[in-house]
Amino acid sequence: MQEEITTEKVLKKQYVPGTAFYSQVIDSLHDYAIFTVDMDLQVNSWNSGATKIFQYETDEILGKPFGIIFTDEDKVSGIPKNEIDLAMQNGRSTDIRWHLRKDNSTFYADGLVFPLKDEEDVVIGYVKILRDITARKESEDALKKYAKEMEDLNSHKESVLAILSHDLRSPLSAIIQGTEYLSTNFDSVGPELAVELVKEIHTATKNQLNMLDYLVEWARIKYAAEAFNPTTIALLPSVNKVLANLKEAAALGDIKFRNEIGADCSVYADEKMVLSILQNLISNAIKHSHRGGYINLFVKESEGKITIAIRDRGTGIAKETLHTLFSPQVSKLTKAVETKQGAGIGLLLVKGFSEKNGGTVWVESEEGNGACFYFTLPEGKSKGQWIMEAI
Repeated sequence: MQEEITTEKVLKKQYVPGTAFYSQVIDSLHDYAIFTVDMDLQVNSWNSGATKIFQYETDEILGKPFGIIFTDEDKVSGIPKNEIDLAMQNGRSTDIRWHLRKDNSTFYADGLVFPLKDEEDVVIGYVKILRDITARKESEDALKKYAKEMEDLNSHKESVLAILSHDLRSPLSAIIQGTEYLSTNFDSVGPELAVELVKEIHTATKNQLNMLDYLVEWARIKYAAEAFNPTTIALLPSVNKVLANLKEAAALGDIKFRNEIGADCSVYADEKMVLSILQNLISNAIKHSHRGGYINLFVKESEGKITIAIRDRGTGIAKETLHTLFSPQVSKLTKAVETKQGAGIGLLLVKGFSEKNGGTVWVESEEGNGACFYFTLPEGKSKGQWIMEAI
């Protein structure tokens, strides 16, 4: 039976650096980087595919350490040495990871390392073969992202339908019954009862209007991408605007604001979405604060991100609720809407708008000891950045 001929067997048995065989066969594999390192793990051969993928010419790379093609994180983790050790133990070492080009850009590669032996089966070095699969990874990632978006969209639609069918329909039915009772029994209903019924109808109607406003804003996340308009905005005016809107609600509970956000803090985001995030989080902080309490607002700057924090000293959040706070199930969302008049949707808005602007949101809380909500936004662009982008 004829022995199967593989690249590995050919290299192990017939490899001699600089031979015509190496030039004709190995150099013809333009889509594969194939190179060898000696026992000191220094590069001692380099094919044209490696030049194409890594950007190093042969005379630039010969004598360089094996680790030159690995990212700093992988070098710190000892990945280059681990590949060699596994190749010695198992006869080969396979990996799929990010690698580093000459210009410090990275690419995703599927690689293989195996020992290189002479005719007497003595290890004289190692062969590394890899190919650039960045395009494939990007396609796979795009498909995963699309699948996740479709899943989120279906969940979003189900939530909207559940709210429309339950949280709007039921209260509207009660409003209709109340107005029908008044119109039918207007002559016999006493003034005190009539006033009480009108107040209840008025309150219920306002709540339903607020709910509709939440749904319209929530829909913007998924269905109104063209309305997204990020710009560099000063954060303090937006905060002051929301605090002014909520001044009366805070005064009812004798709640004070301690705003530590400076006038020089700017973010790059959609201003309407920022206002919605602040409105929801500060409003929730007021609702859950104890009478006579205070709410702190402050920011932290780090690596091009602005972290905005809103801390209260109120009732806090139960541990079992924390991990589902920004992605409630329909049943929990319905309950939240009934008890907090839209609090469940409000937190979905916060999450959606934060992510739309390239940020994240999270909360730290202990039941009975208040809560601190954080959300991040990209730091505002300076005039110099705008000029560089225009160039």
